Amino acid sequence: MTSAADLSRILTGTTIENSDTPLLEIADLSLSFGGNVAVRDLSFTVQPNELLAIIGPNGAGKTSVFNTISGVYRPDAGSITLLGDDLIGHAPHDIAAKGVARTFQNIELFDNLTVVENLLLGRHIHLKYGAVAGMLYRGRAQREELANREIVETIIEFLEIAAQRQLPVGMLPYGVKKRIELGRALAMEPKLLLLDEPVAGMNVEETEDMARFILDIRSELGTAILLVEHDMGLVMDLADRVMVMHFGERIALGTPDEIQQDPAVIAAYLGVADPDEIKQEGSA
Repeated sequence: MTSAADLSRILTGTTIENSDTPLLEIADLSLSFGGNVAVRDLSFTVQPNELLAIIGPNGAGKTSVFNTISGVYRPDAGSITLLGDDLIGHAPHDIAAKGVARTFQNIELFDNLTVVENLLLGRHIHLKYGAVAGMLYRGRAQREELANREIVETIIEFLEIAAQRQLPVGMLPYGVKKRIELGRALAMEPKLLLLDEPVAGMNVEETEDMARFILDIRSELGTAILLVEHDMGLVMDLADRVMVMHFGERIALGTPDEIQQDPAVIAAYLGVADPDEIKQEGSA
């Protein structure tokens, strides 16, 4: 069985040295669709090697934040920088090449391709040979292909899906597909990993396995993780900090213990009152 330490030796682009400089910095971000505001004046940072979770009721704007970071949406206002490099205006494939990888709420795999082939798609940003070399499959093309296959096989071993490696993804159970999607994101060697509800729809055993993989990725690879998840047990166990959104706005940001005691957060989840009013009363 391949360990996370084994994986860290071959994924060289994931680790960013800890420093006071944020890896990701979002400032005054706003996004709307017609008259509907999805995100309003949102600011936060993700530090190197940090796991920051974003939580909030359905429709709070969590996935919209992911879509602006990864270039699917262009915000109306604000800034998004990765290691000081502005991401706004870049296409999703350019942002991926800069070091941002993601998984999706709804699984986005190619069902007719095998596990190996789906993970190899995550390596495309690292391929340097041209079309002619690829057709001839000689020299540099052959060397790169073999090197990238070795990386993919290591990820497969790490995620414990070796038995399914040559099966079409469409034949596999939901929980295994979630691991494959995580593996494809890992294959990109991201500096920042965006996980959009990685345990949604999983049973207890599958959730525990995914939590273990996430912890290993973070501890051994040093990869910063931005996590959107509705499983509060998982969030409170894994996250360094938690940001709570409500109707597109940030209403709280702090450690898991701080968030669990925040009256505005409790109000947002129970739906008993306006969170801002509750927060103001609590600080009076």
